[in-house]
Amino acid sequence: MARRDRRQPRGRSVRGAAFRWVPVLLVLALLGGAAAAYHYDLGTRWFGAAPDAGPTSPPVPGLTLPPVQTPRAVARPAPSGRPAPSAVRRALGPALDDPDLADLRAVVAPLSGPPVLADGRGASMPASTLKLLTATAALEVLGPDHTFATRVVAERRRSLTLVGGGDPFLAGKRPAKAAPGDASLQTLAAETARALKGRGVRAVSVSYDASLFTGPTVSPAWPDSYVADSEVSPITALWADEGIAPDGSREADPAGSAAEQFAAFLRADGVDVAGQVEERTAAPAAREVARVTSLPLADIVERVLQLSDNDGAEVLGHQTGLAVNGHGSFSGGVAAVRQTLSNLGIDLQGAKIYDGSGLSRHDRLRAETLVDVLQLASASDHPELRSVVTGLSVAAYDGSLADRFDRSPGRGWVRAKTGTLTGTSALAGLVTDARGRVLVFAFLSNHIPPTGTDDARAALDHLAATLAACRC
Repeated sequence: MARRDRRQPRGRSVRGAAFRWVPVLLVLALLGGAAAAYHYDLGTRWFGAAPDAGPTSPPVPGLTLPPVQTPRAVARPAPSGRPAPSAVRRALGPALDDPDLADLRAVVAPLSGPPVLADGRGASMPASTLKLLTATAALEVLGPDHTFATRVVAERRRSLTLVGGGDPFLAGKRPAKAAPGDASLQTLAAETARALKGRGVRAVSVSYDASLFTGPTVSPAWPDSYVADSEVSPITALWADEGIAPDGSREADPAGSAAEQFAAFLRADGVDVAGQVEERTAAPAAREVARVTSLPLADIVERVLQLSDNDGAEVLGHQTGLAVNGHGSFSGGVAAVRQTLSNLGIDLQGAKIYDGSGLSRHDRLRAETLVDVLQLASASDHPELRSVVTGLSVAAYDGSLADRFDRSPGRGWVRAKTGTLTGTSALAGLVTDARGRVLVFAFLSNHIPPTGTDDARAALDHLAATLAACRC
């Protein structure tokens, strides 16, 4: 077969070839115009919105469709109202009489309203359940979004002061997975070095200011052994890693140690630090060079409650004192917590409070007070307090309840704050019963024999688990 000659025949005009592209160009123009009209909504802008035309086609003759049904709720709403007091007492009766629970105070209530069960009278040593009061007061006074800043200021070109802002979780080294709010001295030093080099400064002196908190760094209501036994660090407005040294011991001078770390990080970032790091109070007019900012208070409260963090709770007490009465101290914090809770309507009858963590063996609370605080934090008209509830550990899952309630009906249904001191065991929180109703409880047991702590804790867990299984 002869090969077709595809060359243009002689004599065909260029104009004829051009006309062949006219339809293509028209199609492209129409497509472009349609796209522009759709993207910029030109039809509506030029001609106004078209009326609703209704169905695009008439119904098919003979086709009958069933009416649209309103879908049922995915889950039933949680039951409300008060459980039957007789049912609660009948369910808890044997567990309340457990001989491992010496001098027991037990209160159970719905999410709002008076208790349906109250066993035992008077105030008891609350141990770490006292942290619920400190956290509630701090959130109410400061707000859940409040943060704490650690700053570096300069009074002269080559003189820096590290100023503590009372960040309870300021770190030394930068976390491996840094995130917003992961404040560290290493990050602060890097920001400071960058600012100094931008001004041509390569050598400085460093001092530190921890004057935000006042009074003793160790509560007079604590045994002398607490710091030596690593129960708690000296409470100060400036520290790194809660005043815990790399070997796990507590720093005798957390503020001075933090300043030395900061100076070492500065040197690693290429800034000479001359002389000794010394304590001094920064001038109010000193120019800020750099800062790092803590996590929001709501996140701090969750961490303090979940881990039962004594150091963090004491810092929150001091911060509450600063905000309410201007005194960032143990006494200022206690006065502020009492005033704030009283203003919120919490009955503190019989309460004796000496610190923010519950470490003092002189602290006393009624179980009713703990229930009142948890009801308040759960109330819809106090959303600022919600992290008191979300900070409660979940049974057999996290925090101080991670290794408790195993193979128990309370597993996953109990959220609570624990409390343990020699001779004392406590549990206060929320539980969902077998009907889906949320109950609030507080159990305090004092005068436990030294060898009976584990048995008492198991008995308290059994009380809460019994509520979880109760069809009250």
